[in-house]
Amino acid sequence: MIWRGGWQLWFDFRIEKLAGAARIGVGEASEVVEPTTEVSRDRDRDREVAFFAPNMKYVLVTGGVVSGLGKGVTASCIGLLLKSCGLRVTSIKIDPYLNSDAGTMSPFEHGEVFVLDDGGEVDLDLGNYERFLDITLMRDNNITTGKIYKSVINKERKGDYLGKTVQVVPHITDAIQEWIERAAIIPVDGKDGPADICVIELGGTIGDIESMPFIEALGQFSYRVGPGNFCLVHVSLVPVLNVVGEQKTKPTQHSVRGLRGLGLMSNILACRSTKVLDDNVKGKLSQFCHVPEENIVTLYDVPNIWRIPLLLRDQKAHQAILKELNLLGIAREPDLTEWTARTKVYDMLHDPVKIAMVGKYIGLKDSYLSVLKALLHASVGCRRKLVVEWVEASHLEDITAKEDPDIYRAAWNSLKLFPSKDSLNGRLMQGVDGILVPGGFGDRGVQGKILAAKYASESKVPFLGICLGMQIAVIEFARSVLGLHDANSTEFDTKTTNPCVIFMPEVVQKLIWEEPCVCDQGGHTSRFLTANLPSFVFLSRYGDSTFVDERHRHRYEVNPEMISELEAAGLSFVGRDESGRRMEIVELPSHPYFIGVQFHPEFKSRPGKPSALFSGLIAASCGQLDSLLNKSGHVSKAMANGISNGKATSKARQNGNYFKSSKGSLNGVYSNGNGVHH
Repeated sequence: MIWRGGWQLWFDFRIEKLAGAARIGVGEASEVVEPTTEVSRDRDRDREVAFFAPNMKYVLVTGGVVSGLGKGVTASCIGLLLKSCGLRVTSIKIDPYLNSDAGTMSPFEHGEVFVLDDGGEVDLDLGNYERFLDITLMRDNNITTGKIYKSVINKERKGDYLGKTVQVVPHITDAIQEWIERAAIIPVDGKDGPADICVIELGGTIGDIESMPFIEALGQFSYRVGPGNFCLVHVSLVPVLNVVGEQKTKPTQHSVRGLRGLGLMSNILACRSTKVLDDNVKGKLSQFCHVPEENIVTLYDVPNIWRIPLLLRDQKAHQAILKELNLLGIAREPDLTEWTARTKVYDMLHDPVKIAMVGKYIGLKDSYLSVLKALLHASVGCRRKLVVEWVEASHLEDITAKEDPDIYRAAWNSLKLFPSKDSLNGRLMQGVDGILVPGGFGDRGVQGKILAAKYASESKVPFLGICLGMQIAVIEFARSVLGLHDANSTEFDTKTTNPCVIFMPEVVQKLIWEEPCVCDQGGHTSRFLTANLPSFVFLSRYGDSTFVDERHRHRYEVNPEMISELEAAGLSFVGRDESGRRMEIVELPSHPYFIGVQFHPEFKSRPGKPSALFSGLIAASCGQLDSLLNKSGHVSKAMANGISNGKATSKARQNGNYFKSSKGSLNGVYSNGNGVHH
């Protein structure tokens, strides 16, 4: 009796507490506030109903038949098309895996980890959303099974379910719906108030066991929001068999039937195929999938994904969506004038600029997706066709020369200029115009990256190092110029006597992985003050600002105790954080373009608004750096450093020694000819 009475008192306490305050927020970000929304008590389920924005419209994008059809790009293009109609758009990505986020996932497993302004480590599709829609998403715009289950279990442990049996239905499905509604009203475009439309992408393929709770939740959700507020776009495959050359509809029929059996009806079919769907194929799909022919669009293969929003517009996809959402009389006709012009420029590029990507995850190109996009944005801005030379960092190392000389020789030949037997007058052939070393973790391939930085500095090849790329540039300088042959990062050698890069003190104190973006109290990105600004900072995006605002993802930093020694030898740290202790930007003053940054500028690059650092790399690589700086309204100091039109006129470093300048410092992507990456 005492035990039962104790539980009764505890239940009474919980009921009084919940009646006095409503919990709002997503996941662990919830807080208790005065009740401003109605909390409905369902006697059968004792659940709290999430805040619902009655004017919000939802577009759900699902995929069938096979994975890798391009749901993320399709969702991004739909969002862009609706935004061009004068509507405000936000996005949510649902990933059914059990991970809480993408932060600990291998790039080989899931592609790059995209970092958001609030430090969220998310799926790369959210990078597509930000680039296409020019919005700033938060970590709550990415929903995973891990997040949902953690949220529900935490509530169960706190007694929020009042002793009820916690089940997938209704508790997990309710949590999913509440998360969607709350994330959908978060402003992402810099304006006040929620967006008009939320585009939701459900990851995976219809029929996957792991996505079943989400499909059930979305079925309930479509019923809750009601007709006119929910539109389902199903992306499916219509293969063409080479034997008969006929487009086959059966895979899509089965996919739509399976989706219907799970409680979701397709309003629009987006069919992936190698060519435009034949009229009779559309008729067949309409008959068996119960979708009007005008609501069936073809997403056929194109060499440039910037064309996809134009494909959707030309097939009146926006009208089909707006009709389902009862917005035909409200939205305007899509205005994609600027997007169309940029796409035409991209299609007409023919003068190449060749950039070497020296990394350790090149086996999966999506591992560097944002870097590729940033290079593409900059190359289009410089009117150059981007050619990416993929170089496995470990292939540049001496151990590879012993184990496989042919691979070693091929890797170095892809970087260096050398006289070709077929060239006229001994003209230099092959080689790259610029070198980029992206971020990464672990010691595999680090020595190769250091050698690539050494080659770039000695041969006056434009260089950009990002995150780890900046750290290895510092290590290389310490070894070659200061003569500290064992200089290293404590990440790779804990016993080095010359630690150029060390574990960040605050990480040591917390004994946990640092949040990828050091946020201020408001949950925004870190801001970095700069002193002695280099000329590249004055490029279009940074303007005359005395600070830069970028995203981070790292646990190690340049050792502050070695800064004075490094700067005395000629290395210039032109950007530091607000405390002045953490090094953010480094450059070689006597080099045409040798820049290293601790942050990740690729995450904020946009079509039409390329990152200043990537613009500088591309401009220096194709001889346009002076004109780019002059266009920004600043006089270049290049000639004072022996640099003309972005190319070196004399070597400033020979045999590992530097000669200081007396004039101050110069402060489709084609891949190895094998296919196109976008």
